[in-house]
Amino acid sequence: MDVEAYVSVHQPQWDRLAHLTRRQRRLTGAEADELVLLYQRVGTHLAALRAGGADPVAIGRLSGLIADARGAVTGAQAPVWRDISRYFLVSFPAALYMSRRWWLTIGLLFYLVAGWVAWRIIAHPEVLDSVATPTQIQQLVDEDFANYYTENPAQDFALRVWVNNATISAAVLAIGVLLVPVVFVLWSNAVNLGLMAGVMIGHDKGDVFFGLITPHGLLELTAVFVASAAGLRLGWAWIAPGPRTRMQALAQTGRATVGMAIGLAAILLVTGLIEAFVTPSPFPTAVRVGIGVIAEVAFFVYVWTLGRRAAQAGEYGDVEAIDREATAPVSA
Repeated sequence: MDVEAYVSVHQPQWDRLAHLTRRQRRLTGAEADELVLLYQRVGTHLAALRAGGADPVAIGRLSGLIADARGAVTGAQAPVWRDISRYFLVSFPAALYMSRRWWLTIGLLFYLVAGWVAWRIIAHPEVLDSVATPTQIQQLVDEDFANYYTENPAQDFALRVWVNNATISAAVLAIGVLLVPVVFVLWSNAVNLGLMAGVMIGHDKGDVFFGLITPHGLLELTAVFVASAAGLRLGWAWIAPGPRTRMQALAQTGRATVGMAIGLAAILLVTGLIEAFVTPSPFPTAVRVGIGVIAEVAFFVYVWTLGRRAAQAGEYGDVEAIDREATAPVSA
């Protein structure tokens, strides 16, 4: 299909649909019928453009037009709270559950790498000579590691941590289609965590390390695993689409992946608050660690109750059926 010619031929109908959509409250009976007819036709046009490999920007613009026209045709719009509740009770947990094998596997490999690095440093302290000087290491062990959590006001620290973690997760989601960068990010973070653990444990500061890392780190790292898994699934959908076409697999997985960003931001907000207000608090170590464990367990309960229930009902984290692209047989 000649995409440019197709767009040129049908552009007047799209412009007309946009005009009628803007005038939806002042339409005559004939214009209202025309609006419905154009809405149906343009849905077919969108399917044809997707099949023809049109510019994603053009597809996005036409998708937005159809969404606006749908609101004009149906006349009713669900309240915002319904969309929000459906997202957190159905779509997001379904996406988490459907991708569980990915992020659980990533988490296992991550901790294995971190554990191996920590063991190497504990068993062979001379490895640290290539990382930092003895003075720098002692400074880290005695002061810097613990001071990191108390050197800034809690509210400022919470905001900074949240923005930083949310940015990293969004980046991992976005670059996941390339596969290799995500693996590099995970490897770097696993090595850094293992390095820090090895240094602290090797200097008899294991209680300090786990007492400061565990409260926020369990859930925070799980969120990173989920973001990484979502990004890698997006890339894998292009390589192995299964019974779907590559465009269908990429579109379906992409919508679920992008949709997960909001839920991950909410999870990372919780971890940021824990890191700022619980990790450096004067609470006993057992209490601080317990809070982290409870947050992690709550996440797994959320996934394995709401997520499994939604998945069994046929949900997989995509938008509602009415908001998905129209499909129709087309020929090139």
